[in-house]
Amino acid sequence: MTRAPRHRIPAFEIAFAVLACLSWSAHGQTCQTSSDLDEATRSAITTAAQRYFTMAAGGDAAALRQSAIPRLAGDFSGIEGLVKARQPDLTGVQPTVQGLFMLDEQGVAPDPHAEFYCGVFGKNGQTPTSAAFYLDNLPTGKYGVVIFDATTPKARTYFSLILQQSGADWKLGGLYIKPAQVGGHDGDWFAAHARGYKAKSQYHNAVLYYQEARNLISPLPFMGTLATEKLYDEAQSAQVPDFPSNGKSADFVASGVTYKLTAVYPAVVGNDLDVVVNYEVPDASNANQCYQSNMAIIKGIVTKYPELRDAFAGVETRAVDANGRNYGTLLAMKDIK
Repeated sequence: MTRAPRHRIPAFEIAFAVLACLSWSAHGQTCQTSSDLDEATRSAITTAAQRYFTMAAGGDAAALRQSAIPRLAGDFSGIEGLVKARQPDLTGVQPTVQGLFMLDEQGVAPDPHAEFYCGVFGKNGQTPTSAAFYLDNLPTGKYGVVIFDATTPKARTYFSLILQQSGADWKLGGLYIKPAQVGGHDGDWFAAHARGYKAKSQYHNAVLYYQEARNLISPLPFMGTLATEKLYDEAQSAQVPDFPSNGKSADFVASGVTYKLTAVYPAVVGNDLDVVVNYEVPDASNANQCYQSNMAIIKGIVTKYPELRDAFAGVETRAVDANGRNYGTLLAMKDIK
């Protein structure tokens, strides 16, 4: 079975509370889909998820925090920011359940690499009704995954929850809210345009559009489906050696200086789709030096890959040091000379 690599989850989006990895021990994972669950369990998970959706739609981050598992409640700023940013997309929405799963992680210590395979798989792997979840450092317990389709006439939004069983209750363990469209375009649109760029040998545009297509069709960054795996396989023919991938960095020369790029990916800024370039620096607190390097990389990457001008609204560079500090600069394409 072909398996796409785990996604790098942006810090702003990640909300799932996990514990540090302890010593290795034997683990087992089982997954039940909605149809596998008994009515009482399915109802308890769905009722809790709908209650948390109502809190988020009403902007009640305080109530969400009170309902969260202790680890998440102790560092809730990411959830608060996410709810505040996405509340307008949820107001007045009547959500529908798009997917419901129960993950059962068995063992003594958190699992370094938990993998759950849900539904019926065929001889070639995923089927239209299957799903896979890849979670690192997952503590022992039972988890409900509920994916809502929160569609309005103006936009379509995924609202996904990770719930952890605590006695008879299902506590909030994670929250993800993400658009299913960018500028009115969905994952199928980006996949079609990726194929078009590949046909024109514009492979840098193609690989980035394949990334965005997979991002839009998957509600969760650690979830795989038949659609995401097909896109992953299709995108392999458009890979470019001068972009970082699969955890490997890439060297890029701008203004006579060699920079180590750690990630290049598409990102939504407002209604625009931009290219984000992350690279290593010794000290991201040196704002003046980082700004000069950022500008050099922005101009250099558009000069080297002019095809990006037709596919993206701007370029953002982020200088990132070993301590995780970063300094970013965003420039619209029309302003890159």
